[in-house]
Amino acid sequence: MRLTKFTDYSLRVVIYLARNPDGLATIADIAREYDIPSTHLMKVVHRLAQCGYIVTVRGKGGGMRLARAPDMINVGDLVRDTEDNMDIAECFSAEHQTCPMLPACSLKSILIEARKCFLATLDFYRLSDIMGGTVPPLIAPLHQTRD
Repeated sequence: MRLTKFTDYSLRVVIYLARNPDGLATIADIAREYDIPSTHLMKVVHRLAQCGYIVTVRGKGGGMRLARAPDMINVGDLVRDTEDNMDIAECFSAEHQTCPMLPACSLKSILIEARKCFLATLDFYRLSDIMGGTVPPLIAPLHQTRD
């Protein structure tokens, strides 16, 4: 599973805003901090505002801030809201299914389970958990590993 740059940048924006809660941050501030083109950040900021993660203020002295406290922002939800395509294999896409093993292949159901586990792990964490540098461990593993 690989997250897109869009989601990566989205996570960086909310982490930056959580670490800098006083006042308003600008796209230029974040672009400079993370060496990201501001044109990419404009799209990210727009989506984050649409989804209610940040509040933007236009005009002179404008910028952005988190719309809610870091402990109220779920990482799994943010990833779902910023990833346009969570298809991890060709067989997930109705338009591009050229795999000769379909429909007899059972790999798709295993990959669906893996994606659910990936998102379930992200659902365990809040923005406040990742902005401090130390992440609390999961209480229990989701599945036992096979020997």
